[in-house]
Amino acid sequence: MTSVLIASDQSLQRHGLRILLAAVPDLTVAGEARNGTEAVRLAAVLRPDVVLLDGRIHETEGTEVIRRITRPPALAVTVQPADPARVLVLTPTSDEGHAYAALRAGAGGFLPQDATPDELIAAIRVVATGDSVITPHLTRALIDTVRQLQPLGPTASGVGLDAFTQRERDVLTAVASGWSNAEIAARLSIAPTTVKSHVSHILAKIGGRARVQAVAFAYESGLVRPAA
Repeated sequence: MTSVLIASDQSLQRHGLRILLAAVPDLTVAGEARNGTEAVRLAAVLRPDVVLLDGRIHETEGTEVIRRITRPPALAVTVQPADPARVLVLTPTSDEGHAYAALRAGAGGFLPQDATPDELIAAIRVVATGDSVITPHLTRALIDTVRQLQPLGPTASGVGLDAFTQRERDVLTAVASGWSNAEIAARLSIAPTTVKSHVSHILAKIGGRARVQAVAFAYESGLVRPAA
C-alpha cells in the first residue's frame, strides 16, 4: 500500500484527487495540506510515501518546500529512522529552469496538470519506488539546460568524482546518456540488479533521490561533456 499526501491550496483539487486515489486499491490518502508549510509539517508527522504537490504551491514558496520534505533534519527522525517522502509535482508549466531547480531540491518527478487519471496513478507508483517520472518534452529541455552548464567540479555538499569507483563512473556516464538499466547491464556485461545497486549508491553519495539528479551531477561535475 502506497500512502499519498495531497498538497494544494485549491480545495476543489484536493477533493477531486482524494476521490480519485481512494478508488485505487493499492493507494491510500494519508492527508491533505493547504500550503507548503503544512505539507512539510504533515510529511514529517504522517510519513507518506509520496507527496503530490501542486506546482503552484512550489512556485509561490520556492524549492525550499521540496528540500524540507525530501531532506528533513535529523531531529525530525523519532524512534525508527524512516525514508523521507518522495515528491511528485503537478505542474501547470513546462519551465525547464523551474523544473531543474525543483529536481536539484529533491523532487522525484513532474506531471502536467492535465495528465489523465491513469497517468497520475502510474506516476505515483513509479515515484514511490524511487524512480523518476518526467514528461518527454520536459526531460529533453532539462537535459539541454544541464548541458549548457559549465562543469562545477565538487557539488555544494563537497562531493567530487573521486568519491566514485570506476564502475560507478561507468554507470553514471551511461545514466547521463539516457540508457535504461537493462541497456546499461547489456553494454557493461553486468546484471541488471547490479546496475540498480550502483545507481542507488551513486544517488546516496550525491544526496539525490531521483535518476535525473544523477544526470545533472554527471554534467555539473564534468564527467560528461555537452555535445558540440
